[in-house]
Amino acid sequence: MGRSRRTIPEELLLLALDPTTGTTAQPQSLDLGLAGAQLVELALAGRIAPDGDRIAVVMPRPTGDPTLDSALELLRRRGSPVRAVHWIGGPRLGLRQIYLAHLERCGMVHAVAGQMCGVLPTTRYQATDTAISREIRARLDSAIRTGVPPDPRTAALAALAHAVGLGKHLYPGNEGRSSRSRLRDLIRHDPMGGLVAHAVMDVQNGVAAQPRRAPAAPPAARATASGVPLQPRRTGAMARAAAH
Repeated sequence: MGRSRRTIPEELLLLALDPTTGTTAQPQSLDLGLAGAQLVELALAGRIAPDGDRIAVVMPRPTGDPTLDSALELLRRRGSPVRAVHWIGGPRLGLRQIYLAHLERCGMVHAVAGQMCGVLPTTRYQATDTAISREIRARLDSAIRTGVPPDPRTAALAALAHAVGLGKHLYPGNEGRSSRSRLRDLIRHDPMGGLVAHAVMDVQNGVAAQPRRAPAAPPAARATASGVPLQPRRTGAMARAAAH
């Protein structure tokens, strides 16, 4: 994979960077979004493909991007398709810092050291070329305002931006409400992006951690240990009517 084109994880992170504070918006959900963005990028590179709600490796050959290839190798080691929601919800410690360091090496951001409360060391990141961030934002704006179906990369980026909650960061206030709504609607234009975006939201909502429960049998069908069916309990008017 050549480096002439930015990857979706890189673009998602650049979208999340606040040019004023140098921090990232929605940091916790952004980590999930970056893991999901890796899946989309690998799918666009022909390395993986959706299999229902699962992800299957269809070509294990490396892409040339070390971070993507690490994710691809982990998927390959699974041996069988893995549910997108389980993959995205798995341990992803330091993924945001890995990509920030990568963007710094590529010259797209630079780190600014500082202190919090005059004691705790902090690091902020400023874009070195704001034209890149403006171009990424312009693609989203165009897709939102024109209504023309976007290309798969832009559609997937929009879906992930919505999934991690960047809508209010990109289009704040009441005036941005319609843009946030249309950003959400772009999720339908790319199947892989939609699958991953829904998985990101499911992880945030705790859907992946909830075990499925078998439906309870109706009262008349339940039985005691001796095998004698339990009768529905009569209360109120039903009990009085049965007594007469």
